[in-house]
Amino acid sequence: MSDDYRVQLDVFTGPLDLLLYLIRRDEVDIYDIPIARVTDQYLEHVKLLEQLDPNTVGDFLVLAATLIELKSRALLPTPPLEPLDDEDDPRAPLVKQLLEYKRFKDAAKTLGSAAEERGKRYERVPVDLPKELQGVELEEANVWDLLRAFGAVMEATGRGPGHHDVAYDDTPIELHAAEIVAILAREGPTEFKLLFDGPSNRSQIVGRFLALLELMRLHRLRAEQETVHGTIYLFLLREVADEPDGDDTDLLPEPTDERTQDDEQTE
Repeated sequence: MSDDYRVQLDVFTGPLDLLLYLIRRDEVDIYDIPIARVTDQYLEHVKLLEQLDPNTVGDFLVLAATLIELKSRALLPTPPLEPLDDEDDPRAPLVKQLLEYKRFKDAAKTLGSAAEERGKRYERVPVDLPKELQGVELEEANVWDLLRAFGAVMEATGRGPGHHDVAYDDTPIELHAAEIVAILAREGPTEFKLLFDGPSNRSQIVGRFLALLELMRLHRLRAEQETVHGTIYLFLLREVADEPDGDDTDLLPEPTDERTQDDEQTE
């Protein structure tokens, strides 16, 4: 994988987005966050982000430190006390940040109607669905779902966090992207994990995952799944052609008889 390519982690939005994703995924009450469980899950995702680019996860580590502190305080044995007011709850500042971020994100989503309309301009490339997908309602998977699936791939291949792999791969991201498109064009809808059967080392697996994110950003493919933690499938997309508003011939100027005009000018 080329050193001059760096994954842009803004595709993952940021640490609060990850935390909000974990809370929504597990259907947790945002006002009563189970700090110990959420902290462990958050740290697992940060370790995966470090594998993609350890130089750009600083903001995620800042929130990780906050969560670890809250987890430590929650695990310390304390004598029974009267229930704390919301203002005295050590989680209160974090909850406030989350609620403010959620309001901002919801507002941005409302204002982002133009981007949503652009997304509707793309549809699946027509293919025969495999039997396991026929009649199944799928929902679009987000980047955090993909990161979780990516972590499972790395663990299954023995290249999870802590694994040291010195193999170097300078394959351009563009080539990885072309290979992904070729696989989906040949095989049709493909399970996420099957996309990584070919790459033989960690660098190649990471390169293919980054290419996958880039293809999603460009609306070249879409990831979908039936349920949370369910199997993720990848579909090729194509841009929907604009339908003409009417008969284009109505917009053409009426033909004129140049010979008649010349005759009139001569007279």
